[in-house]
Amino acid sequence: MSLFSDDFYSTKPSRWGRMPWKGGPGGRTQLFLLLGASALVGALVMYIVLSLTLGRDGTTYAYTEQGRVDAVDKVGPAVVSIISSGKDGEGADSLSRLGMGSGVIFQKDGGKVRIATNNHVVEEGTSFEVVLSNGERRKATVVGKDRLTDLAVLEMDGKNIETVADFGDSDKLKPGQTAIAIGNPLGLGLSQTVTAGIISWPKRSIPVLPGQDGEYEWELDMIQTDAAINQGNSGGALIDLNGKVIGINSLKVADTGVEGLGFAIPINEAKPVLDELIKHNKIRRPYIGVSSASLSLFKSGLETLKLPDNVKAGAIVLEVQGPALKAGLKTNDVIVQLDDQPIYTTLGLRKYLYGHKKIGDKLQITYYRAGKKDTVTVSLEELNNDK
Repeated sequence: MSLFSDDFYSTKPSRWGRMPWKGGPGGRTQLFLLLGASALVGALVMYIVLSLTLGRDGTTYAYTEQGRVDAVDKVGPAVVSIISSGKDGEGADSLSRLGMGSGVIFQKDGGKVRIATNNHVVEEGTSFEVVLSNGERRKATVVGKDRLTDLAVLEMDGKNIETVADFGDSDKLKPGQTAIAIGNPLGLGLSQTVTAGIISWPKRSIPVLPGQDGEYEWELDMIQTDAAINQGNSGGALIDLNGKVIGINSLKVADTGVEGLGFAIPINEAKPVLDELIKHNKIRRPYIGVSSASLSLFKSGLETLKLPDNVKAGAIVLEVQGPALKAGLKTNDVIVQLDDQPIYTTLGLRKYLYGHKKIGDKLQITYYRAGKKDTVTVSLEELNNDK
């Protein structure tokens, strides 16, 4: 099951699962008190007079309570609820509600508006309804979605929609900076819920999508925040004090003794994905044509591979098709390098492929077969949904 079946991330794989939908000493002392009182008065005056502070990167942030309120007012109407419906089991005749999430109106195009959300909010649905901040409901359709990045784009009628969220720059985030989460936890009864905290860390690598073999399929670089993110917040906005979206709320760590660990997809990571989903309705990725598993997963039977003693890591080829088959790769080959990049795991293979190569590129694969090292060149094709 996908980690993103719900909004919660557990550090224990056995606890992953779907969450149900709900909703003189004296003289010196006197001098100290006098100076201390003067400093206190000065500090209070400065606090009252100065409602703005300038960050080290030159960004001006509202630093008062009113500034926080203004930031929420600016983007709040662009945060919506998303109701996902679908057939409840095989043979079902009618649609039933599968769950709810949040979304952010980020683009207006003619008479339509587009909404950013998480893939796991819409992944299993076939019919979608958007509830605006004023309670109005509108039908929406999926423009595109991507499981690996956990992002999706919806589209709906844009009549009378005035507020479109502005994107900030997540690359400039600093630990300790204020972060505000807006979303719809636990259903429509708590829509437009606002929680505030700080940026705990601006970019944290989080392993996601655990496979049946115990390996993770992917890693996401995410903003860590202690702003409360609850079930139903997924797809909502994480904003800064200027009212700009810096992240798309995605998940939280839910485990015994764990509090204040929420995560959002950085908006700078999300923007190119959203753009490609709009352009192609999917993310176009290069395709080698191998199914593989990390060498480290196998505790016995490796002697049949006849690997040199110094080869302790790599990706074992389990199945071959497409470009890899054409290039001559076979089952039980152990891939140890792509171009000049050493490969230690299947995740490393995938990250190099998707992060550094494009469809149509040539890829040099170094591998071991029956103890002998060899290299082949593969012409990368486009990954289709059925591959």
